[in-house]
Amino acid sequence: MNPTLRDALFALDTSVLADADKSLRVMGPALRPVARGRKLVGVARTVVAHEDFLTVIAALDASAPGEVLVVDTRGSRRAVLGELFSIEARRRGLAGIVVDGPVRDVATLATLDLPVWASAFCPCAGTTQRLFDTQVPVQCGGVEVAPGDVLVGDDDGIIVANEAELAQLVPRAEAISRAEAQLRQRMAAGDGLVSMLNFAEHRAAIERGEESALAFKL
Repeated sequence: MNPTLRDALFALDTSVLADADKSLRVMGPALRPVARGRKLVGVARTVVAHEDFLTVIAALDASAPGEVLVVDTRGSRRAVLGELFSIEARRRGLAGIVVDGPVRDVATLATLDLPVWASAFCPCAGTTQRLFDTQVPVQCGGVEVAPGDVLVGDDDGIIVANEAELAQLVPRAEAISRAEAQLRQRMAAGDGLVSMLNFAEHRAAIERGEESALAFKL
């Protein structure tokens, strides 16, 4: 992944990226960070692991620094990842882990300097008897993730896009971020939020049945 793009994405909130392109793939709200305040930017290494974590071990062993393990558990009820795998992922320099399914050892996971997202917790581990696919398109958080896709995550959620899409998106997102900073400064100085919006004009147009867009006036 381009280091300049990675640095730019680290500086942008997912909410700003989503505002810049509302068609982006966004993982569902059931996926939440084990610990708040962690930023995720990395390249997807995809894994399928249903009720069994043998394939997670294989994927972890093949992983490279800067990658994100993206695990599709296909509705598993047992944990496919815990503290030892997460510690190893951090040692290997992975950017994070996203599991659409249960993880365990969450008290330890919350202390690690490694972003981990999951949709559930369970103390019971899966088996180690089955090998599933790796580096294939998977479903995670209700969206498709392909090997090599870029994941950007924070406390608001996780966005998925390819590198070319994000490179085009960053300038628009940076402009939105700068505009929001100006608005916060004006509000801190006493300006009201509605006074900085075209609210009256927009409302009138909506009431007339006309197309309109709510926008800030800077």
